[in-house]
Amino acid sequence: HDPTQLNRQGPDVGSQYRSVVFVYTARQKKLAEESKEELISADKYEDHIVTTIEKAGPFYAAEEYHQQYLAKHNAKVC
Repeated sequence: HDPTQLNRQGPDVGSQYRSVVFVYTARQKKLAEESKEELISADKYEDHIVTTIEKAGPFYAAEEYHQQYLAKHNAKVC
């Protein structure tokens, strides 16, 4: 994952590939913000970190054919 890529990850492009942390509670939000600030302060990335922190909405499980994808395809990475 590259937190400096806006609306993409590698060759995949679109808002569904954005860098985002979803949170349910105020504590999770605080911890995510602290973590992001630590990463920015570490100066690990040349480009600006674009990861957003957003309130989580409802969770929907993926379709069965997406579950355990790597194991089903005997793969190490997608």
